[in-house]
Amino acid sequence: MKSIAILALVALACLPALAQSSASYRVNEQSVNAGGDPRNGIVLVAPSYRVTFDSIGDPLAGAGWTSASYRIEAGFPAAFAPPGEVGGLGFVSSTTLAWSPEPSAQSYAIYRSTVDALDVSTGDCFAPQVTGEGAIDTSTPAAGSAYFYLVTSRNRLGEEGTKGFRSDGTERANPDPCP
Repeated sequence: MKSIAILALVALACLPALAQSSASYRVNEQSVNAGGDPRNGIVLVAPSYRVTFDSIGDPLAGAGWTSASYRIEAGFPAAFAPPGEVGGLGFVSSTTLAWSPEPSAQSYAIYRSTVDALDVSTGDCFAPQVTGEGAIDTSTPAAGSAYFYLVTSRNRLGEEGTKGFRSDGTERANPDPCP
């Protein structure tokens, strides 16, 4: 008898979670799957509603919910990895800069400055929203000078990754990030 009750509880835990509330009622339903905790989820708040999402484990299954005033797609948003350091930076021709793809990147920002400014600068914004793993720069530095380039990645949340690390292990600053 005890195993039937546990089986029924597990079956109910696999159902989609639905919740509704208004000034006169509040209905809370939760689906337990690998330890989800509604107190630590994503909270959307407006004067007329408050919605909390949380899931650990399988995503919420089923069709989306809609009405004249809201739309909720089925499932929970996937986590976005933090932007990582861009590697493999180099020129593949005299004007084409390329780098290795960074897995979390939605776009890249390119910083450029002259070599004589290398000791005090980590580059000025040269190209703020590059969507591929390369760019072309046909400009020529002044005689006796050269350009250096640093590339950062941005994930889908707009978070920008590091410009890399100096030879002493300290992270390069980014005091004036690309827009």
